[in-house]
Amino acid sequence: MNQIMDAAELMETMQDMIRIGSNLPDIPMYELSPDEKVFLNRVVLGKRVVIVGVPGAFTPECHTVHLPGYVNNADTLKKQGIDEIFCIAVNDPFVMKAWSDKLKASGKVRFLADTSATFTLAIGLACDLPVLGGVRSRRYSMVLYNGIVVHLKVEVDTTSLKCSLVEALEFPNMKVG
Repeated sequence: MNQIMDAAELMETMQDMIRIGSNLPDIPMYELSPDEKVFLNRVVLGKRVVIVGVPGAFTPECHTVHLPGYVNNADTLKKQGIDEIFCIAVNDPFVMKAWSDKLKASGKVRFLADTSATFTLAIGLACDLPVLGGVRSRRYSMVLYNGIVVHLKVEVDTTSLKCSLVEALEFPNMKVG
């Protein structure tokens, strides 16, 4: 598996990728169970929201470093004016609920299952990881203000864990705190 993108692949990805100033697509995801449908583009209206995308629940880096950073800093982010934090992965809602429970994230980070990668594909942040089950999400962090993307950082390759960490979040054009 080639985990580093070549220049052509990177350029192709960037052409389709969601950008600062964009709205989220009107695509359902699932929270806790298949019965709990969430349209994130509607939930974020009138709010300051952080979204973190990961390749999958329980993957080593996401489970031990990436998501614990958001869970452990949720109160600080909320004191800075963030209304909600979401984690999105291409998984089923039962796995996402189990992961949320394991990280004790209830009330801090909401875990959404993008069951068919429809949302991830629509925002142009999908990657093919056959050893992890096929189409997955790249690691990214996004900040939205009233439904508009104001911050977006995407890890260049599928093994990086730098720019999408909670410490790298920025709040441009948005009053927080």
